[in-house]
Amino acid sequence: MVIKYNPKLTEFARQLRNNATKSEIKMWQCLKRKQLYGYDFHRQKPIDEYIADFFCNKLQLVIECDGYSHEIQKVWEKDIKKTKRFNELGIRVLRFSDDQVMNDFENVYRAIEDYVLRFEENGLPPIEDYS
Repeated sequence: MVIKYNPKLTEFARQLRNNATKSEIKMWQCLKRKQLYGYDFHRQKPIDEYIADFFCNKLQLVIECDGYSHEIQKVWEKDIKKTKRFNELGIRVLRFSDDQVMNDFENVYRAIEDYVLRFEENGLPPIEDYS
């Protein structure tokens, strides 16, 4: 599937990659260089009108690391719209808080691994399982 995006987001995505949060850095250490079952992930990937923290085209999977600002109602509502739009494009979304990534990474990894194994066994899991 070809993912279209707004080219105006390219520079902003580059800035986000250069100013990654600690949780994004930790997550990237697990995902880069096809370390997760050989799947190719990209950081701060522009998709449509949004930027995904991590994206794997083959898995049609976005992984989001949400900091404390995502607890604010306005930001949370934007996250819902973003997830809904990704789902409309056929992309599943896994969201983890910074706290989960930093303090419970074993279970975060298991959740991602579960998605990958279900994908390999059955193809794309239903969106409602991962929204």
